[in-house]
Amino acid sequence: MRTEKKKGTSTWSRLARLAMAWLLVSPLCVVAAETKTGADQQLDPQKIREEAKAVAATDKDADKKDGEKKAEKAPPLPLHCIEGTGGLFATHTAYLVNPPKKGDIAGLPAVEGTYVNIGNGRHMTAFTLTENLAGRVELGYGWDHFWAGDLRHDIAKATGLEIDHNAVNLHNFNARGLLVKDGDFGKKWVPALTLGIHYKYNDTVSSLNDDLGGALKGIGIERRDGVDFTLYTTKMVTALPRPFLVSAGVRGSRAAHLGLLGFTNEYRATAEGNVAILLTNHFILAGEYRQKRSSYKEIPGLVEKERDWWTVDIAYILTKRGTLGAGYGHFGDVLNHSANGVWGVKFKWEF
Repeated sequence: MRTEKKKGTSTWSRLARLAMAWLLVSPLCVVAAETKTGADQQLDPQKIREEAKAVAATDKDADKKDGEKKAEKAPPLPLHCIEGTGGLFATHTAYLVNPPKKGDIAGLPAVEGTYVNIGNGRHMTAFTLTENLAGRVELGYGWDHFWAGDLRHDIAKATGLEIDHNAVNLHNFNARGLLVKDGDFGKKWVPALTLGIHYKYNDTVSSLNDDLGGALKGIGIERRDGVDFTLYTTKMVTALPRPFLVSAGVRGSRAAHLGLLGFTNEYRATAEGNVAILLTNHFILAGEYRQKRSSYKEIPGLVEKERDWWTVDIAYILTKRGTLGAGYGHFGDVLNHSANGVWGVKFKWEF
């Protein structure tokens, strides 16, 4: 009896140890099986290829969207001023026109046509063209044609002289360099700064002077060409509900009436500038001021001294390439009449 009891106890002990061993080992087996299954799935070549294709397609779509976003064209601003640089009607901005896409050297050209009614039968038409290089250099040309209205009649009445030329042509060749970009040096408050050199040639004034028996030279207008120098700064302000641009510049010039009447031998320094606010994403309201300092003598009733210019301008962005503009100006005396109700229209296109 004592022997049988020992055998039963030994059997139950062995069963208990086996159960304990199973409880300890079975979780490890399950983990090992799951690990093996995960490894087999992870190393499945077909699945890896499919996942790689999906990732590549996603990256390609993302790159395409990024490329489209980068290639999206900026609004066609600024416009051209009548002398053939980036600006409004009579003044410049430090921002250059139609810069090229990132990585390109040359941008596409921009052209503009302008008509200005000066009153008393006088008007001016302008054709301007600009080209941007590397976003840092703007090359521009402006052709200005001025019709003098009844000036011929007033000259004949005052002097008895008959002149053959009642219109003049002024050619403007411009080169501007963007020295500092808006926000350069990692500083948001840094404005753009642009230096400009502008060669002007009047192809008519010499003949007009001959018609007048040298009268223009007699009052100090002795040249048919000259060079203007400009330095402009522009900053976009975004602190208000709508963004606006502020531009200020200085000019060194010896031109009489932009050069339409010729050039003297004396340089004068003048100030000019403008403010433009984007009332909507398409509509712009602006104001301009351009100081005028004459260095020639007057011929009363025929060639009056220059006066400062003021304008109020509007522009509407029609498309990503085209902009329509209009302006109203106060120009003081222009030759033989005052010009305080000047108005003009313009259209600019960027290719």
